[in-house]
Amino acid sequence: MKQKLWVLINNAPLPFFALSGLLIGAFFYLWPEVASLLWYSTLILGGAPIVYQTFRKMIHGQFASDIVATLAILAAIFLHQAFAGAIIVLMQSGGEAIEAFGLRKATSSLTALMKRAPRIARRKTDNQMEEVDVQSVRVGDILIVRPGDLIPVDGTIVSGSAEIDESAITGEPLTHNKTAGDRILSGSVDVNGAFEMRADKISRESQYSKIVEMVKQAHEQKAPIQRLADRYAILFTPLTLLMAALGYFLTRDPNTILSVLVVATPCPLIIATPLAVISAINRAADIGIIIKGGAPLEQIATTQAALFDKTGTITYGTPYVEEVVKLGDESEEDVLYHAAMIDQFSSHSTAKAIVAKAQSLRKTLPLAAHFREIPGQGVEGEIDQNSYAVGSHAFIDQKVGQGCLNHHQHTANQYFQKNRLVIYVAKNRSCIGMIVLSDKIRPEVPAMIQKLHTLGIKEIVMVTGDGEKNAAVVAKQAGIQTFYADLMPQQKVDTVRRLAATYSRVIMVGDGINDAPALATATVGIAMGAYGTAVSAEAADIVLLVDDLTRVADAVSIGQRMLHIAKQSIFIGIGLSFILMVIAANGHIIPAVGAMLQELIDVAVILNALRAR
Repeated sequence: MKQKLWVLINNAPLPFFALSGLLIGAFFYLWPEVASLLWYSTLILGGAPIVYQTFRKMIHGQFASDIVATLAILAAIFLHQAFAGAIIVLMQSGGEAIEAFGLRKATSSLTALMKRAPRIARRKTDNQMEEVDVQSVRVGDILIVRPGDLIPVDGTIVSGSAEIDESAITGEPLTHNKTAGDRILSGSVDVNGAFEMRADKISRESQYSKIVEMVKQAHEQKAPIQRLADRYAILFTPLTLLMAALGYFLTRDPNTILSVLVVATPCPLIIATPLAVISAINRAADIGIIIKGGAPLEQIATTQAALFDKTGTITYGTPYVEEVVKLGDESEEDVLYHAAMIDQFSSHSTAKAIVAKAQSLRKTLPLAAHFREIPGQGVEGEIDQNSYAVGSHAFIDQKVGQGCLNHHQHTANQYFQKNRLVIYVAKNRSCIGMIVLSDKIRPEVPAMIQKLHTLGIKEIVMVTGDGEKNAAVVAKQAGIQTFYADLMPQQKVDTVRRLAATYSRVIMVGDGINDAPALATATVGIAMGAYGTAVSAEAADIVLLVDDLTRVADAVSIGQRMLHIAKQSIFIGIGLSFILMVIAANGHIIPAVGAMLQELIDVAVILNALRAR
């Protein structure tokens, strides 16, 4: 309990001080001089930071909802209305504390990117390997990469071969077998196989460093949002000053000015929006949506365009067995079953997909004997004294003899043209089948796309680093008319900017490191946090903790409801305040009573704002 109290005091010292001063002063109510001294001290000490910050903003051209509160504090000091002034200090500082609480969870994406960045490289020198800082790598250096390593810089394989996972950089879901002469990108992962590579670029010019720099630039260029309260304050503040002047003209009493300022202190503006935001953020958190502050929530409510990454966002981002084709006497199920019995020893992503598919059809998979794996090529083993091999075209040719698959090449080419991955299966010295793998679309996507349209999203676009043919198939299944394929991270950023030129506010939804710059550039970035990268989660404004894309539509809906309730609270509060201003301008409300009446308005506004929860 003490720890929680200390956290509260540490995070909101000014409202805690103002509340304490008011309560202690009330305790000495029977001794007016003591109570007045305590309230006056609270007014001076608590009001000074508010007045200072307001004038500082005004010097820089920022005219916000704080101005009326500041004028009320100054008037209370000069007119010796300590109690009314102390209440204004509490309301103003309390509203700011609520708003600050809503923004406290936001974190730096650049820090997360830098943590994952390649830090060391293994340089080959005089037939020996030495670990060096990645910044010291020069163009032409020969580097050694081991299984599990991050590729330190952009380069070319000069000897050996490996299976490379580039999904975090390019967004392509399937790993690639790379051999001598193939280009590789920094930040991708060596899944299997050791090799030597030539450094083609230094660290700061490599692909991963470019992504880091793009995220940094996107955050620096992102314009700060004007608070909802401040937009209404631009109209309300001049009206308040006019009513205060009118009140003095009618009554010739300076206290009338303070009374008008007190009842007009824009607590509905100060409190209603932050409280509605906090309520909506908590509502979103209940269903697995983490929203980093009020600005993304307000912005997503009025967005009319959305971009979705394909791999890992619209699709699951992992290989999925789409079809089994028999080439011999064994049935499709037996081809899959025997391949899975061998593959269950392998950690390869395609092997896991084959095993998962087989286990969905049969609960148990007996173990194969004499298992052997050639990294990046295939696996082999024995089942019931029969020799089985599962792997690439070259691997099967090597195991069962040249020409085994030649007369089936036409069938395989049909799948290659659709950007599918084909795994071959052989038994003894015969080719018995092909297993076709692809990335599977999430079943909830089409309905989610339709719901976004009903919520006012006018244009929805899919962007991907994957090939155009595969992208076209996924876009059609998802119900998305416009898509862009073969995109690198910078091209995704360019697409976001082009769309923003038309719609001003744009949502970007993604999951990988390659999406981080676009997430940071978009008005609101939404990351798939359940299985996505920490980098994309840090770069985004909203993170989905559940692996369910329908939460994107839920976030839009929650934002729209929050905005409706916040505006409703503002209009109710301003309307009631205006009525009180008219009464106060005629000299019928003293400042202390005005402060209490304003508190009643605050209660009404707070209760209404809590409906966003």
